[in-house]
Amino acid sequence: MNPVVITTPLDRKAIGKLAAGDAVSISGDIFTARDAAHARLAQLAAGEDWPFNPVGALIYYAGPSPTPPGLPIGSAGPTTSSRMDPYMEMALTRGVLATMGKGERSESVRRLCERFGAVYLVTVGGAAALLARSVTANETVAFDDLGPEAIRRLAVRDFPALVAYDAAGGSIFDRVGDYAG
Repeated sequence: MNPVVITTPLDRKAIGKLAAGDAVSISGDIFTARDAAHARLAQLAAGEDWPFNPVGALIYYAGPSPTPPGLPIGSAGPTTSSRMDPYMEMALTRGVLATMGKGERSESVRRLCERFGAVYLVTVGGAAALLARSVTANETVAFDDLGPEAIRRLAVRDFPALVAYDAAGGSIFDRVGDYAG
């Protein structure tokens, strides 16, 4: 199966065509943010700008390891997404169209994706070094004091993922039996 190529910033038309279970290949800029960064974003006033443009953004729940000399990034694997569930509506309200991490999320997140026309993507945990090969550039954009939990802009090319929740309310987790041989 050839992956669907998606490029950031994302648009609703392209996101609306994705279905749960689709393989995707992501190119463009994505932003890392984990628990601590989301907590700080939540502290910003409603009208206060985020440190990156969230409209059409993809937030990757990852905390990259230190960058080795000569490489754009260290390991860049996903973290458990459900820890960011309390912040999902905030992100989608700001214009984020995709989040990515690992694992199933709450039913409320699935419904939020449907309501806002957004998607939740999953990528392979345990393959952080392999995923890092898709990263071509890495820069901290906010909250440097958080170390690996700082918000980073990653330029990626052909970053692999699967659509877990689509914008129509579909879930790959409903279809797990379809993939079990």
